[in-house]
Amino acid sequence: MTGRINRSLFRLFRKLETSAHPLNYLFWECTTRCNLSCLHCGSDCSKESGIPDMPLPDFLRATDTIQRNGLITVVLTGGEPLLRRDLEECGRQIRKRGMRWGIVSNGYLYNKERHNALLSAGMGALTISLDGLENSHNWLRNTAGSFERAAQAIALAASSARLNFDVVTCVNPHNIGELEEMYYFLLSVKVKAWRLFTIAPIGRAELNPELLLTDGKFSQLMDFIASKRELKQMDVKFSCESYTGPYETRVRDGYFFCRAGINIGSILADGSISACPNIDHSFVQGNIYRDNFFEVWQHGFTDFRDRQWARRGKCAGCNEFKDCLGNGLHLWHGDKKEVLVCRKGIAER
Repeated sequence: MTGRINRSLFRLFRKLETSAHPLNYLFWECTTRCNLSCLHCGSDCSKESGIPDMPLPDFLRATDTIQRNGLITVVLTGGEPLLRRDLEECGRQIRKRGMRWGIVSNGYLYNKERHNALLSAGMGALTISLDGLENSHNWLRNTAGSFERAAQAIALAASSARLNFDVVTCVNPHNIGELEEMYYFLLSVKVKAWRLFTIAPIGRAELNPELLLTDGKFSQLMDFIASKRELKQMDVKFSCESYTGPYETRVRDGYFFCRAGINIGSILADGSISACPNIDHSFVQGNIYRDNFFEVWQHGFTDFRDRQWARRGKCAGCNEFKDCLGNGLHLWHGDKKEVLVCRKGIAER
């Protein structure tokens, strides 16, 4: 009974939140250049990108259109944000406008000098990727020595009480057996938050089916997260990427809610206005070089906020659609006839 009431209350909350759609997180794809060539990259970034870095003044002009009624966090992503030489100036200008900011990094270029410079520029949040033990991480990141660099960056970031810091891990068949050892490694360097997610068949991963988890392996991942959450030694959680069927509330703090276009927006390197950067470009709502960003946020994003269009393919007659709403929006690509991943049928073990 309590579970049904909580579900009903959450659906009401989701409806109200969707109607109000307050912008809380703004991703800025500040570069599509990257110093690594990861096997699973959803955005297919490269060392020599054909898209130039967006000039800081262009991004600021777009954010200056925002009428804020709450705190907004700008998340600088890429590519690899640390490749921008003006990253600290970007952060300072964002802080001057009353917004918080952080970055998502592979950690390869993160050292003590850059750490101190970014903190001085007001960086309040940082996410670094660690995708297995040494061999698994280096294999997925397609770069020798990347594990050592990432591990050093994690230890450095975890030592700062000022940072809202977490580690993210792309779980795949190569590293799922290493999660236990990774957990105790992260504890040993005083990491407080660990977020795990799976790899979607988009970008480079579309050509690498060996990166994808079977339903059985996915259940194994859910069991691992649930067991570690019970220990309360670290904030371990599954990401917001997808509905988890019987594991809802056991692997994250609440029920699944894809907030793309509801609380999360993005400005991509070419000026496109969207939500999470890995969402298919067919969902783009406009472009900052011709549109007022905040007007687009307020009056666009229809397909993000009314998901009834997703009642197609295997979602058409699903009795859990009211909770899943067709899963994460990044799992609808191309002709959108079918969701790329569905975990409804997994069994709780």
